[in-house]
Amino acid sequence: MRAIGLMSGTSMDSIDVALIETDGETIHTFGPAAEFPYTPAERHLLREAMVSARGLRRRDDRSGVLALAEGMLTDKHAESVKTFAVEYGISLSSVDAVGFHGQTVLHRPEQRLTVQLGDGPALSEALQIPVVYDFRGADIAHGGEGAPLVPIFHRALALAVGMPLPAGFINIGGLSNITFVPEGPAEGLIAFDAGPGNCLIDDWTLKYTGAPIDQDASLGLSGTVNRQVLTELLAHPYFKAPPPKSLDRFSFSLAAVEGLSPADGAATLAAFTVAALAAGTRLLPAHPAAWIVSGGGARNPLVFEGLRRVLGANTVTADAAGLSASFMEAQAFAYLAIRHVQGLPSTFPGTTGVSEPVVAGYLTGADLRDSFAEPAMYAP
Repeated sequence: MRAIGLMSGTSMDSIDVALIETDGETIHTFGPAAEFPYTPAERHLLREAMVSARGLRRRDDRSGVLALAEGMLTDKHAESVKTFAVEYGISLSSVDAVGFHGQTVLHRPEQRLTVQLGDGPALSEALQIPVVYDFRGADIAHGGEGAPLVPIFHRALALAVGMPLPAGFINIGGLSNITFVPEGPAEGLIAFDAGPGNCLIDDWTLKYTGAPIDQDASLGLSGTVNRQVLTELLAHPYFKAPPPKSLDRFSFSLAAVEGLSPADGAATLAAFTVAALAAGTRLLPAHPAAWIVSGGGARNPLVFEGLRRVLGANTVTADAAGLSASFMEAQAFAYLAIRHVQGLPSTFPGTTGVSEPVVAGYLTGADLRDSFAEPAMYAP
C-alpha cells in the first residue's frame, strides 16, 4: 500500500512530506520526500497557539487563536501534499492513506491531556484520501503517555537495513527521544522522551540573534559550556524517572541559562541536550550495538559530535546509514497510517505505557477507498 506521511514538529520550521510503500510491517519502498517551510507569519501564529494552549483543560477546545492556527495548519498541509504530488508526478488517487501528525501544542499525559492541532476530516475532504490522525490522543485514551510514537517504525528500519540488534535510535527534534530495538518481537520495544532536543537552543538563538535555529552551531561553537548551570539543569527529577515517560515542549525553560552570554548559553544548551540523552541511555537494559541519529539535531555538529564522544564511534547519522535523518518522522507517520488500516498495533507497554498493544490513531474518509473493508478504528 502507498501512504504519505506528514510531520510538523516542535521546532515549527516546516511540514515534512514523505511517501513510502509498505504492508504495515515490512517497508517495501522509500519514495520521495520534501520540506515545505512555514512563513514567518505562520510560525508566529503557531507559537501564539502554543502559548494559548497552556491554559487548556479540554483537548477539543479551539477557542481564539487555536481555531485560526488549526485552520491555517490544515490548509497548509493540504497545499503541501498537492504541491508534493505535482512535483513528483504522484497521482493522489494512488495513495491509500495519509498519516497526519498535526502540531502538538500541549502534552500533559499525567493529566490525560494532549492536544494536536489539525483537522483530520477536513484534510481528508481536501485531498480526497483517507486520513489517519490524532495518534497521541488515541494512545492516551488507552492509558498510554501518547509519546513517543515512532519506535515501531524504528524497528522496521533496523530490520530493513540489517542492523545488528539490539539497536538504538535517537531522534532530536524539538524534544529528543530514544528507542531501544531488542532482538525479539515488537512487544519488547523500549522508548521514551529523553529531554530537550532543539527547542531550547532554537528559542535561545531566536531571542538573541533573530534566527530560528543555530545554523551549523555557529553560535554554540563560539561559546563555552557553563558547568554549574549544566549541573543545575541535569538535577531535574525527570532524568532519573524510569520509562515509559514523555515531555511537553515547555517542560524545560531558559531560566537557568539567563545571564549567560548568547554564545555560552547556546553552548550550554547544546551540552544539556547531549547530557540528557546520555542519561537516558543509562536506563536501557543493554548497550545497543549501533546508534542511528535523526532529526534536526543530527545536523548540529556540536550536538552530534558530543553524542559520538559519549556513545562511541558506532553512533552515525541516519543519512550515513542509508536512511533519512530529515524525513524519518514523516516516513514513520505514513507507516503508522498503514498499520492502522491493517489493524496492527503501533504503541506498546514499553513505548508509551499502554496496558496492551494499541492500534494508534483515528481513521476518517475510509469510504474513499474500496480496499478499506473493515478499518480498525473510525474517527471519534
